Amino acid sequence: MSEDHTSIQHQSREEYVENKMKNHSQFYSNFYKVLYTVNDFTSGLWFFIGSILFYFSEPMKTWGVTLFVLGSIQFMVRPTIRLVHEAHARKHYGKQYDKST
Repeated sequence: MSEDHTSIQHQSREEYVENKMKNHSQFYSNFYKVLYTVNDFTSGLWFFIGSILFYFSEPMKTWGVTLFVLGSIQFMVRPTIRLVHEAHARKHYGKQYDKST
């Protein structure tokens, strides 16, 4: 019996998931880190382009406001990505615990 399997038997499912969540930086640093970066870059890009469009006449300003709204929505997407990441990681470790017990 492996040491990891033995330690699992002495932990509740919640304790096991919490311990794994503390040390899952590899899981975090792959897919979700890319999502955060792409989201941050594109929201910054929309704000930058929207700001430039404000130098022009009224129809361009309307496009600028539209890009500001799009960028603002993306700022709300970031915590959503974080919550989805947290839920997926917890689900993954919970299933891992269930398989090992």
